[in-house]
Parts: sequence; structure tokens; C-alpha cells
Amino acid sequence: MTWRLRRAEPGDAPALSLVASATFLDTYATVLTGADIVAHCTRNNSIAAFGTWLSDPATIVTLAEHEPGHAPIGYTVLTAPDFPIEPGPADIELRRIYLMKQAQGTGLGAALMTRALEDAAAADQTRILLGVWDQNTRARTFYERQGFKVIGTRQFTVGTTLHDDPVYARAV
Repeated sequence: MTWRLRRAEPGDAPALSLVASATFLDTYATVLTGADIVAHCTRNNSIAAFGTWLSDPATIVTLAEHEPGHAPIGYTVLTAPDFPIEPGPADIELRRIYLMKQAQGTGLGAALMTRALEDAAAADQTRILLGVWDQNTRARTFYERQGFKVIGTRQFTVGTTLHDDPVYARAV
């Protein structure tokens, strides 16, 4: 699989929204109710939500596109931390690192993570924080291979379901 990574632009909000909802549905269709998935995606993966991130100069969004044709297949969002853990002055949150299933295992996830670390360093950030569903063993294994360590927990609501998620951190 061949891909390219690029900084997302305001016109990319529909593509990002599509990938966000598709990957969320694919990951959680067997563990969450349909109503919870729809509620979560409607609120958090809307074109407007991505438009807000893309217009925020402190947020960095990277889009992964399949070559040729530039079909969206993944993305990352680096933004201000939103955790119950007191962030440091040079912390940034990797709020999203989403990848379509057909691109998993191709090295694209590692490429997106490398780009996120480079973007964080370029923004003078020294630590990346992220939260992940505690039952997502594939993602947790990936983060741990990338050098992330659990530093706490947070509660995260999807629809009407409350989850206790680990919070990871890694120096940039």
C-alpha cells in the first residue's frame, strides 16, 4: 500500500469526518450499541467538529491518503490536553490517531505516529498524552511499542456508556 501524509486543510473536514466515523464504527460495532455509536459520531466526528480543529492554530491535523487517488485512510489530531491529569506546560494531546482497517499492518500507523512526534517537537512540546479504550488491546500494544507508558486513567463517555480509560504519555 502506498500513501502520503500531509497537513490537513479546512477543506479536508468532510474526508476527516468520514474516516473518523468509519473507523469508529468498524472498531466498536461489536462492543457498543448502535445508538451509542451514532450519538458519539454525530457529536464528535462531525464536519463541524473537524472544522473547529482545522481552524485552531494550536491544533495540528495530519491526513493520510492512499496513492493514487488520494482517498482518505487515516489521520491524527494533536491539540491541547483534555484530561483529569494536570498537564505540563509543554504537553500536547494526541486526541486521535485513526486508521482504516485495510491500512493496518502496513506501517502507516507508525508513520502517522512519527509525524505526530515530529509535529509536537516542531511546536515546542515535550510530551504527548493520549487516552485509549482499555479493551482496545491492539491500540494499547501499538502505543506501548511506540514507547508510551500509562500515567493515569480518565472516564470517557460514549453515548450513554461510561468507560475507564488508561492515559498514556511519552516524551517527544
